Amino acid sequence: MKAPSIFPTLFDATRALGLRAWQTGPLFRKAFRSAAESVQEVLRAEVQRGNAKLVADFLTDKAAPAVKALLLERMTIRLLARLGLRGALASNVVGWILPFVVEKIVRAVLKTDMAAKLQQHPTVTNVRHTLDELKNRLRRAVAPDFGSKAEVLEHDLPELPAASSPAN
Repeated sequence: MKAPSIFPTLFDATRALGLRAWQTGPLFRKAFRSAAESVQEVLRAEVQRGNAKLVADFLTDKAAPAVKALLLERMTIRLLARLGLRGALASNVVGWILPFVVEKIVRAVLKTDMAAKLQQHPTVTNVRHTLDELKNRLRRAVAPDFGSKAEVLEHDLPELPAASSPAN
């Protein structure tokens, strides 16, 4: 009886899927970091212009729709320039990553006591301190063990076979 020929095809498809998943993780983290940096740059620029109240309203999700649209447009332009992609691919990547990052930022502010600080005293120093805290939180969300100084111990490494020298 002949073995079905689907098994090699199935194994090849499984390997290809594993390779795609392995490649997608770092690409997503890179896009997430780029989007988070773009959002941070735009918000910091607004704070430097003297619009700390506007940034505080944006972070607590109380900004006017026109303000949100303006800030999101600036974030989009900054992210497009940072990614270096062109055309439909760039707009697709920005279209799905930027709302995700902005939602994560707003949720992080609303879940913590940062929202109360921003609503009570939206000063430049409070907003800048909040942006620094958000940057650290987002960094931990993308790379959870950032700064943990975890390392592989020597006895945990697999032993390599001894290299045999060719006989002369």
